[in-house]
Amino acid sequence: MEKVDCIVIGAGVVGLAVAAAIAKTGREVIVLEQHELIGSETSSRNSEVIHAGIYYPANSLKARFCVRGKQLLYAYCANRGVAHRRCGKVIVATNEAQRSTVEQYIGKAATNGVDDLYWVDAQQLARLEPEVVGIGGVVSPSTGIVDSHAFMLSLQGDLESSGGTLALACPVQSIAQQRGANVVHTQDFCVAADWVINSAGLRAPDLALDTPGAPRAYYAKGHYYAYSGRQPFSRLVYPVAESGGLGVHVTLDLAGQVKFGPDVRWQQGIEYSFDDSYKKQFVAAIRSYFPGVDESRLQPSYTGIRPKISGPTEDAADFMLHGPKHHGIPGRLNLLGIESPGLTASLAIAEATVELLG
Repeated sequence: MEKVDCIVIGAGVVGLAVAAAIAKTGREVIVLEQHELIGSETSSRNSEVIHAGIYYPANSLKARFCVRGKQLLYAYCANRGVAHRRCGKVIVATNEAQRSTVEQYIGKAATNGVDDLYWVDAQQLARLEPEVVGIGGVVSPSTGIVDSHAFMLSLQGDLESSGGTLALACPVQSIAQQRGANVVHTQDFCVAADWVINSAGLRAPDLALDTPGAPRAYYAKGHYYAYSGRQPFSRLVYPVAESGGLGVHVTLDLAGQVKFGPDVRWQQGIEYSFDDSYKKQFVAAIRSYFPGVDESRLQPSYTGIRPKISGPTEDAADFMLHGPKHHGIPGRLNLLGIESPGLTASLAIAEATVELLG
């Protein structure tokens, strides 16, 4: 049986970042991806936002990796010519009841090392975003957007230039311990490795079932609507965060196209159909801060699924780097619950993984 230093399962943005970082250390790395293209699920079905690090509990992995990852990602994109823009965002307080919540984001962000947020009143908000209505808001200048596909292609190039291998259309069926090594079974072959890094996103918890303490998977679908015609915003616009997500917000792509989303719809499995029956609720959520929204200009765009490890009645779980010190199995690392801000945090997660491998 062939044996390599490392196998990374999953060629989403985190898997590619991890594999490229490991390959750069001189280890032999193979990435196994079930789909025929890189980044086919969560990594290509999100808002493409570079998050600042505002919402996450102090000292959590989400906070630490988001703030560090943001710095690494901006530098990486600048050095490699990956399209991105530091467009900024505003979090809107639509009424007095929301003022204290939104103002608290300033202190919460500062605790996480993000000290550039500031409050604007209703008049200042109107000057920044004339179509947005609220009693005020918090501006985050370091929030941005990135061409996630170009970023992933660049990471693939880094992996391959360091001698790593990417195997597409290669779904992993199971992982087992045999003779002191971890053996990965696919439908066509088996390969052993000193280290197996499970970065399978939505399917990562299922591949971690044999490791003690691994959580179960939960799936929260989000719908995105595109907004046709003249684009009314120059930066990202967010409402107050809600359970399960950050609320139906304004996202921009690098061409200036506006999208609204995502909502939160819990479901039992991995299924991407677009349910347009929720449009009225979507419009109501948007109208709370953008009263001029024209419902006829909202067109169904796509859906994504958050790879959660906490359910709808639970507090949001932190990222989980579930390694030998947690489950006792040498050479196994599960990257679990890597939802937002996973894209932003990807290079920091890669950095931490290399450190864990020693």
